[in-house]
Amino acid sequence: MWRVRPLASLRPLLAGRPGWPPARAASSTNISAFMPEAAAFAGVRDYPALKQLSLRQAERFWEALARARLSWISPFHTVSDCDLARGSIRWFEGGRLNVSVNCIDRHVHTSPDKVALIWERDEPGAEVKITYRHLLEVTCRVANTLKRQGVRKGDRVTIYMPASPIAVASMLACARIGAVHTVVFAGFSAEALADRIQDAQSETVITTNQAVRGGRIIELKKTVDQAVKMCPSVKRVLVAKRTENEVPMSNIDIPLEEEMMREEAVCDPVAMESEDLLFLLYTSGSTGKPKGMVHTQAGYLLYTSLTHRYVFDYRDGDVFGCVADIGWITGHSYVVYGPLCNGGTTVLFESTPVYPNPGRYWEMVERLKINQFYGAPTAIRLLLKYGDEWVKSHDRSSLKILGSVGEPINSEAWDWYYRVVGDGRCPVVDTWWQTETGGICIAPCPAERDAEIIPAMVMRPFFGIDPVLMDDQGRRLMGNNTAGSLCIAQPWPGMARTIYNDHDRFITTYFKPYPNHFFTGDGAYRSEKGYYRITGRLDDVINVSGHRLGTAEIEGAVNQHRVVAESAAIGCAHEIKGEASYVFIVLKDGVDMTEHVIREELKGIVSQKIAKYAVPDYIQIVKRLPKTRSGKIMRRVLRKIVERKLDELGDLTTLDDHTAIQEIVAGHKEMLKKEAKE
Repeated sequence: MWRVRPLASLRPLLAGRPGWPPARAASSTNISAFMPEAAAFAGVRDYPALKQLSLRQAERFWEALARARLSWISPFHTVSDCDLARGSIRWFEGGRLNVSVNCIDRHVHTSPDKVALIWERDEPGAEVKITYRHLLEVTCRVANTLKRQGVRKGDRVTIYMPASPIAVASMLACARIGAVHTVVFAGFSAEALADRIQDAQSETVITTNQAVRGGRIIELKKTVDQAVKMCPSVKRVLVAKRTENEVPMSNIDIPLEEEMMREEAVCDPVAMESEDLLFLLYTSGSTGKPKGMVHTQAGYLLYTSLTHRYVFDYRDGDVFGCVADIGWITGHSYVVYGPLCNGGTTVLFESTPVYPNPGRYWEMVERLKINQFYGAPTAIRLLLKYGDEWVKSHDRSSLKILGSVGEPINSEAWDWYYRVVGDGRCPVVDTWWQTETGGICIAPCPAERDAEIIPAMVMRPFFGIDPVLMDDQGRRLMGNNTAGSLCIAQPWPGMARTIYNDHDRFITTYFKPYPNHFFTGDGAYRSEKGYYRITGRLDDVINVSGHRLGTAEIEGAVNQHRVVAESAAIGCAHEIKGEASYVFIVLKDGVDMTEHVIREELKGIVSQKIAKYAVPDYIQIVKRLPKTRSGKIMRRVLRKIVERKLDELGDLTTLDDHTAIQEIVAGHKEMLKKEAKE
């Protein structure tokens, strides 16, 4: 079932190169110095013992951390009440707190002038630094503005904004008054935005007049206007100004900054129950409808702050540079909530890795003195192509940790990242986690003493995470040097609680495939030493540049074209993106359009219905799709054709029409020839 590249085969790629093996980060031999809360655990003297305690005495472990690391309005009485069979996850019940207080107020009391946010604007050298005192004032003004507009505890607020201090303040303002924010990636189309507004039943949208990225103006307000026409539930749109350009305003549009200045810079925080909703974040699944993943208050905040602290060995005074967009879970957990809960300084990156040149990341590292840099393999692969000089021309001596997120990183990109960007001295933290998990679940931990790191492997589980591998029959695979479906055997505080308004789908997707386990949808390999490597998705989800995209979403968009009879989308390998979408389409009879025009129109539809990043890289027109006699499309056959593994097509006894495969293979070869010529 599993074709896994042997771990040993990675070593020749790196043997003899400077910086191999990776450096091992030293840390204190005193476990209580590593984690002060560990002093409460009698007999725990080293890191492995602490890890075991987090699994075998999970409630004791998480109770001590929650009481010590979070500021509570009233303490909790029950550590956890979880039943994975029913998809019921509850942590720290009885406790009441406010997330914005934990992220801002308590740091204002101790270090009001410490920099909380560094807004790295599109133009390099134009960064803006926001102190914790200033962030609290802005957050309170936004919160009071929302309250004056009628937003109350439990209301959903859709945020469609680029990375900026006002966007972070809007998220924290919702948390302060008990509203539920749902941040939508500012690259989504009007229709995709409308779908999310409608599903969340949002009456309030916060956006900006325009966005600026890569030297270009992006008309965000215009996109919101189009979306709102499809959303009669929306009563108000708060519009912040990113540029000085005027945009049309309707009777439901409210200039955010003008309203904010009329409000007090003080707003009493609402006491929230630990399991009250904090935010919704939509992610793609194997069906066409995006899932609104629900994250709640205390457990999520504790888990993100803990993973931020220990996975990245974050220390007070460090500058943490995560370049993810706030519209994704990485931006939520490691741009906003994790770093701010820890009283850290976090970077908000507005631009692109190649603007104004391919040295942008490293010039920023030099100028801002970034200590931990966290980015996506897609960007690393892209920058690798431009050569070493764009990196070496900038001082990167401030760097201590390099991180990778969003998709598996290949060994070549890992080596370049470690050897060139990190000068062979910075551990590379390849992290595995999902929107559903809330925070990092498997990753190297440089804060751990003598931590071994092997290229292109996510290595070891975090505290409280118990990964297991399952076979096709739902049996746990014991021992090492094996591969299977990656599941997690016990609950942890940061995991999602449900799918908004669809708990049955939540249970069916994550808990029914392997009862009493959380099913991740990913495959994994466990090495001889017990280290993990992610081998890819097991369902119909494509990971394009770290963005999860359901094949059903693409097919749903493509099938709306008047000439398309049916379609099938799959993922295929891509040198830069890691994975790209490949779409097969069958045309209706009597089509008089050229193939070029059809392809361009289909790409336009996907861009309009979903987002530009979802546009298929390949569209192949076929006479028929390979189907079983019952009518099911055999996508595994299409994948093997695209991978050019015709000797691995497998059992075709249920195939209805064998000529379909011959035609598709011939068409695929013809496409490759045309690409080679171009």
